[in-house]
Amino acid sequence: MQQLNDRVFTETTVRGCNPSYVVTSAGPVVIDTPQLPTRAVAMRKEVEAHGPIQYLINTEHHVDHIFGNYYFRGAGLVVNHKGVYDNFMTVYPELDPFEYAREALPTDDPDGDVLFPDREEYYADPNKGTIVFTGDLSLRVGDHDFHLLHTPGHTPGQLAVYVPQERMVFTGDSVFCGCQTWLMTSDVDQWLASLEIIRALDVDTVVPGHGPVTDLSYVDRQRAVLMSWKAAVAEAVAAGWTKDETQARVKFPELGQVDIGQEYMLEYVETLNAGSLFDKLSARAQPPVTPRS
Repeated sequence: MQQLNDRVFTETTVRGCNPSYVVTSAGPVVIDTPQLPTRAVAMRKEVEAHGPIQYLINTEHHVDHIFGNYYFRGAGLVVNHKGVYDNFMTVYPELDPFEYAREALPTDDPDGDVLFPDREEYYADPNKGTIVFTGDLSLRVGDHDFHLLHTPGHTPGQLAVYVPQERMVFTGDSVFCGCQTWLMTSDVDQWLASLEIIRALDVDTVVPGHGPVTDLSYVDRQRAVLMSWKAAVAEAVAAGWTKDETQARVKFPELGQVDIGQEYMLEYVETLNAGSLFDKLSARAQPPVTPRS
């Protein structure tokens, strides 16, 4: 894993989120877990070389941030916002997260096949939150503070983990650095407000949910990406385009590829981004229905 300083480590070069950990005087704290089984097993071994894991914090409920929890069973207390806990590995019509995790094995982690659990075994104990909270939560761990800030938008239970002693924030997918942003079921207005919470922090380093480590100036770039998507789809709605036309025409290839291992999903991501925003913005554009007396 990439060493950011003597105490902080992250991984930005494999498929999935950027799982990280911080070494404190009381033991390490893990922030998100790898999607790929061999990476999860290797990360646990590396982290535990620094002492017993104290907490495992998930920044959101998407599979690439939580699937590896299974391989951290028995290692520290798992901390979830209620929005994460309630949606943890839930199967939706548009995505089965368990099968999505399995899909990555042949191309990105063939050795992980022998480590991959049966569905029934997995769902019996996926290692979700033992500490579940709403709003914000602060943890004191040895000589470090971990401020878990509720920053909804990308997902309802989205968290940013602010560690003042390191002058760092782990944003989860509130920031996609140098790669395509996934909007899907997001609330863009909430997301924009949450970026202002992150912008106000006194930090030098931003560890995003995807892409390379950056600094606070990238918040402006992420805001511009969200505004560009919203404006383009709003213009499509105003012009009377259908949803199919909007999905076919609204593209942002200049924003780069989807993150590592998912380059083939560019059209899928852009199509779902445009469709999700179209549904939200076209619904707002409808005149209110006046009830009959």
